[in-house]
Amino acid sequence: MPLIPEEPQIHESAQGPRATPASGRTAPTPRPVPGPRPAAPPRPGRPGPARPAPPAQRTPRESAPAAKPGPKAPAVPSTSASQPQLQLIPASAEGALDAAEEAVDLLLDSGRAPGDILVITTGEPHLWAAHELSFGENAYWTQHDAGDDVFYADASALDRAASRPVVVVAVNGGADQTATTALPLALGRAGALLIVCGDPQRVNTLLGAGV
Repeated sequence: MPLIPEEPQIHESAQGPRATPASGRTAPTPRPVPGPRPAAPPRPGRPGPARPAPPAQRTPRESAPAAKPGPKAPAVPSTSASQPQLQLIPASAEGALDAAEEAVDLLLDSGRAPGDILVITTGEPHLWAAHELSFGENAYWTQHDAGDDVFYADASALDRAASRPVVVVAVNGGADQTATTALPLALGRAGALLIVCGDPQRVNTLLGAGV
């Protein structure tokens, strides 16, 4: 008795291209193929693009040092047990503000409250500061006094800024005298950590002259 070949069965779990279904048969629904995840949106409330790789949070006088952001930077030792920790992030004058932004991003990502952070620029002001000052100094300093967000200020206004747990200084230009004056003031405003972003040789010279 002759054998009648059976019609091949196509299981839904089979992979690869599918033939056009014959009439009277329903083609199986292809399974969705997972794609790349969308990029995370930038953090609201802060100008500029999101920064992917920010500095690790540090707490005052912790027993084990936390990881430093980016390339290993020479740490400037504190001269007194009562002073905050000092961290130097190497950057050119043109890249110092970007390095400071990355430092802020990682501090926030690692648990620091926005109101814990003060950012100082020695050269061109941060875009946020320039924008907020366009509405007047009273409105600008009201935000500083509220203490609920990262605050950006020029080195010339540092004597008016209140202390915060973390101070980030971007040595992004300006006269040497400006930075020399700003660094010890920033050190006095930092309760736990002072991060300085700039050329290591210049920063160390300025620290030696001003601190």
